[in-house]
Amino acid sequence: MLILLAFIIVFHITSAALLFISTIDNAWWVGDNFSTDVWRVCTTNTSTCMAITDEFNEYQSIQAVQAAMILSTIFCCVAFLVFILQLFRLKQGERFVLTSVIQLLSCLCVMIAASIYTDRHEELHQSHGYVMEVSKGQYGYSFVLAWIAFAFTLISGVMYLVLRKRK
Repeated sequence: MLILLAFIIVFHITSAALLFISTIDNAWWVGDNFSTDVWRVCTTNTSTCMAITDEFNEYQSIQAVQAAMILSTIFCCVAFLVFILQLFRLKQGERFVLTSVIQLLSCLCVMIAASIYTDRHEELHQSHGYVMEVSKGQYGYSFVLAWIAFAFTLISGVMYLVLRKRK
């Protein structure tokens, strides 16, 4: 049982780390001389960054992605704290339902963020607010990590739902 508990804790911490990296790092959309995320656009040649503001087309979509990723990260961290509390407070044989619900909310938020970005990426990168041409790029590793974090949080949420507290 201790090995299973250690695995679940490591899996949850990995999910949170993936969410933090995909939310913070500047690699959702990359090209030869630029990288962009949901916060800013950076040129790799001159190492200058420009914040994404309301001057950009589809700024509301970017704000929705930002909010969903932040909520996902917060829910994942709260789920871990609730799991630790429930670990010591639940009676033997009870399930970690509250932890599972919070983790599945995190899963839902990251899915919403990545889905919005996937659906709107063409419009997001056609804005006249960009200094350089960013439409000729491809998805970066932060975007891929967001989808991997979706899978991890989903699996983690289901594991908590099935998990019972045993001796």
